[in-house]
Amino acid sequence: MVAVLRNREFRALWISEAVSVAGDQLTRVALAILVYQRTGSAFYSAGIYALTFLPALAGGLGLSQLADRYRRRTLMVVCSVIQAVVVATMAIPHVPLWVLFVLVIIVPMVQSPALAAQNATTREVFADDDALYLRSQDLRGISTNTMMLLGLGGGGLLIAAIGTTTTLLIDAGTFTIAAILVQRDVRNRPPAGSKDDGWFDGAKWVFSDRKLRVLLSLSWLVGLAVIPEGLAAPLAMEAGAPPESVGWLLAADPLGFILGTFLISHFVPDRHRVKLVGVLATASVGVLVLFAVKPSLIVALVLLGLAGMVGAYQITVMAVFNSLVPNEIRGGAFGAARTGLRVSQGLGVAAGGLVAELIGSAMNTVALAGLLGVVLAVPLAVSWSRLQRTPAESTPGATAESGQQEAA
Repeated sequence: MVAVLRNREFRALWISEAVSVAGDQLTRVALAILVYQRTGSAFYSAGIYALTFLPALAGGLGLSQLADRYRRRTLMVVCSVIQAVVVATMAIPHVPLWVLFVLVIIVPMVQSPALAAQNATTREVFADDDALYLRSQDLRGISTNTMMLLGLGGGGLLIAAIGTTTTLLIDAGTFTIAAILVQRDVRNRPPAGSKDDGWFDGAKWVFSDRKLRVLLSLSWLVGLAVIPEGLAAPLAMEAGAPPESVGWLLAADPLGFILGTFLISHFVPDRHRVKLVGVLATASVGVLVLFAVKPSLIVALVLLGLAGMVGAYQITVMAVFNSLVPNEIRGGAFGAARTGLRVSQGLGVAAGGLVAELIGSAMNTVALAGLLGVVLAVPLAVSWSRLQRTPAESTPGATAESGQQEAA
């Protein structure tokens, strides 16, 4: 991990992403509290929280392609400045509620092309070193999940101490920091693609390639793996656990993900990581089948933690994906992949809630989700294994023969 941080460009990208993620989580909590305080409506409070996620779906397919048509550094800086101004405007006391809802939509819409540009630039930074690139993605995965946990877990306490206005100003400050770091330390490379390229060339290229289709299908199994998060409250009740255990259940998976990413990064050679994607994807949903035995709270936390640990295969998936996709369409391709991930998560949580309502058991619902996941994952894992027998010169691990020891 130390080796990747020696790279000035990556260090700027990494810090800017980490502080922005933490700020985003604080903003989500702050807005939910602010709207509830002003309206007293749980519906409006939940609605403002949902709006921080939903616009990213449209932006993922459309606006992400700007990362291929324009200079990526410029795009990241401009998007960060826009987000800083928008969030700072939210902090103005007594902003009309309808204005607040409009502003909330703008932030994730603008974030989509920025994330696509950041993702593509990170691959460009380590274009000549697959091993270091994979290490960089491990570090991003660990730091992003850590910041999400800190932001969500400590958000309520911080807001209680300093208020929603100051919290929103802090988030605006994180975007300002991100813009300064990227402008100062990231190379201003020319556009990777052309403005004359087809608007959905990236998405078309992804779905026309069998290897990428299988890879993304394995990634989108997270739509089933995320169901326990949507059922955290009924799971706690069914386990006979106290209300505060809901937060523990929500934290188990991301904590497991952080640990799993660390262990895989340090102890699994790169060439084996790529081969293990199918096995780990199957395990990430297979663990959930054990909820059929109606585990206690402690056992449920262990199971969710294990699911998160093997779910760290997602880091390898995106690293391989970015290496297989040509640089000139990488922004649009990333947008398609991210949109599919978000859709699968949204549909999974919604379907999980509906099934739990129909059968009257959250634990049985999670077990059924795991069983369905295994049924889907096994043939995908077999296909991925067969596809590994074909040449993959640009895949991380194909040229790097050792794991963390070489990169450290």
